[in-house]
Amino acid sequence: MPDISFSEHNSAQLVAQRLDKHAEGALQTFMVPFIEHLHKLIRETRPTHADWRRTVEFLTEVGHASDGRRQEWVLLSDLLGVTALIEEINTRRPKEATPNTVRGPFYRADAPRLAMDANISLDGAGPALTVTGHVRDLDGQPIADATIETWQANSEGFYENQQPDLQPDFNLRGVFTTDARGCFRYRTVRPGGYAVPADGPVGQMLGSLGFPLRRPAHLHFLIKAEGFETISTHVYDGGDPHLGQDALFGVKEELIGDFRPTGKGDALSLDFTFVMVRAKKGRGST
Repeated sequence: MPDISFSEHNSAQLVAQRLDKHAEGALQTFMVPFIEHLHKLIRETRPTHADWRRTVEFLTEVGHASDGRRQEWVLLSDLLGVTALIEEINTRRPKEATPNTVRGPFYRADAPRLAMDANISLDGAGPALTVTGHVRDLDGQPIADATIETWQANSEGFYENQQPDLQPDFNLRGVFTTDARGCFRYRTVRPGGYAVPADGPVGQMLGSLGFPLRRPAHLHFLIKAEGFETISTHVYDGGDPHLGQDALFGVKEELIGDFRPTGKGDALSLDFTFVMVRAKKGRGST
């Protein structure tokens, strides 16, 4: 008769044995090592009953803080570096290609499609910024008709869907298409850096441990083109003093942009090139 007595030494094995061995899919593959690592963590840290109750209470609070407008679970994954790690594992590209970063919780799929040179700042609040983008393949050839979705925080570090009563709907969001030269251009304002939400259980817990909760100023881009892997990335303001402490671990040297003064007041310009790779079979082409 197999050992059925639950103990510290066989706990993970007994739990894993109860999974249906004939079940298919990624969840089955994930759950066995997850159970093993979780039980190993418990054995190593040896929490008390009170410690574990506090852990369960924290996870319950994370669930209560999540709704249609706020995803506290996504924030937890982001701040623990899990989202960034999954991106690294699943989007390995040649060094010359633009890397992916986490999309973040403020993306909207319904942003308006706009013409070249449109201004996505609907309230005009902040120093003017002109963004010129170039989309190329690994050989340096332009990619025409690529779709560019962009979104950003305002100069005070708030996204439009964080301030629905203070900012116009779709402020600082837009969808553009590259021309025959693989170029796109639009006007906006310089984004501000910001602190990630610290009013919920995730921010409060990590803040109490001294975890830096700042994000350096950045622009978001989601770039799609037929036959190429989709790029979801940031371009960071090279002048931001918090580049080395991004709470979401997204800063990479190749994603730091040069926000240059234009000589016209406090207006700035950014010129940046995105490099796409051909999609392999089963990978994320449009």
